Amino acid sequence: MKKLFIILAFAGVTMTSMAQDADPVQKYSVATNSFWSNWFIQVGANWDAFYSGQEHGQGLERSPFKGFRSHVGAAVALGKWFTPGIGLRTKLQGIWGKQVYNPRTGVVDNDNDFWLLNEHVLFNVSNLLCGYNPKRVWNFIPFAGAGFGRSMTTNLYGMDLSAGILNTFRLSKHVLLNLEVGYVRTEGDVDGYDLSSLGNRGWDSHDNMFYGELGLTFNLGKATWNKVPDVDALKALHQSQLDALNAQLNDANAENARLKKLLAEQKPAPAAEPKTVKEFVGTPVNVFFNLDKYNIASQKDLVNVQGIAKYAKDNGANLLVTGYADSATGKAPHNQWLSEKRAETVANELVKMGVSRDKIETAAKGGVNDLSPISFNRRATVQVK
Repeated sequence: MKKLFIILAFAGVTMTSMAQDADPVQKYSVATNSFWSNWFIQVGANWDAFYSGQEHGQGLERSPFKGFRSHVGAAVALGKWFTPGIGLRTKLQGIWGKQVYNPRTGVVDNDNDFWLLNEHVLFNVSNLLCGYNPKRVWNFIPFAGAGFGRSMTTNLYGMDLSAGILNTFRLSKHVLLNLEVGYVRTEGDVDGYDLSSLGNRGWDSHDNMFYGELGLTFNLGKATWNKVPDVDALKALHQSQLDALNAQLNDANAENARLKKLLAEQKPAPAAEPKTVKEFVGTPVNVFFNLDKYNIASQKDLVNVQGIAKYAKDNGANLLVTGYADSATGKAPHNQWLSEKRAETVANELVKMGVSRDKIETAAKGGVNDLSPISFNRRATVQVK
C-alpha cells in the first residue's frame, strides 16, 4: 500500500511541474454562465483493489496488486461546472469486483458483481488558486461525496463515502483526457457479505476500495466562461477622454474671448455680415468591441457617435472611421480582417444616423498595442477629417 501512495505522489509532483511549464496563457475573471452551459460526461476504465471487512485476522497480504484483491471495472459520469472552480458530478462505477474472503466458505478470491452510485463535489484547485484559463493543459481537481452501492451477486445494499483526485488534460476545447485515483468506504455488505454478526471495528468494520481510472471527458455545448469587462478601466478611459475634450473646449472658449475682444476694438465694416463658423473638437470618439467580435460591445458607446454624426450632417463634413484589433491575440491576417469589419460596423451605424455613405471613409490598422490594458485596442475610432 505504501508503494502505491509513493507512486501516486511522485506522479502528481511530476505532472504539476509539466503543467506549469505548459500554461503560459493569460488568466482572467469570468461571469456566471447559464444553467445549460458547462455540462460534461465522462467515460472510463478502472482498476479496483478491494479490502473487505471480513478478511480481518486471515493474514492476507495487503498489496493492492494481488489477484485476489484487484479487478478491472468501468465508470460513467454526468456533471456540471457552476463556476470555474466548483462543480457537481453523478458517477456510476463498478460491474466487476472481489469479495476477497468469504468467512462462510473460507474461500479467498470470490468474484462479486456490484455497482456504486455517488454524488461528488468537484474542486478545480487550478482555477481556484491560479485563475481561470480556458487553454490550461492540466487541471488538478480533488473531489468528495457520498452515495450507495449494491452487490448484484447477493442482492445486498449499503451506503458509502468517497474521495479522490481527478486530473484532466486538455486534448481540445471539448475533449479532455482523465486520470483519476479514488477511495470508497462502504458499509460491510456491498461486497456481498453482511458483517453485522462479526462485530468488527475501525478499518475492518467496512469494505474499502481503492481505484485508478483512465478515461475521457466530453464537454457539452458551451464549455468556456465569458470574460468580465474591466469596468474601472473603461471608466478611466472615458474620463480621460472627457478631460481632454474639456481642456480643448476651455482653449476654444479662451480663443473666442480673445477674438471677441479684438472685434470689439475694431470698427465693423459697413457692408460685411458676421458669419458664424462651426467647429468640432477633433478628438476621436472610441467604440469598443469584445475579444474576436465585430458587433459593438455596448450601445452606450454610440451616444458620442451620435454627436459627431449630427455635426457631419449639419456641416457636410467628412468622417474617418478606423478599425483596430489587439496584437496580443490572433494572427496578423485575421486581425487585419477583424479591424476592417469593426470599421465597417461603425460606418453602418453612422449611415443609420443619417450620414451619407460617401461622406464616410474607413481604414483598418490590424493588430496594434497602442493602449493599456490591451483590451482597449479592440476598438474603432470616429473623427472629422
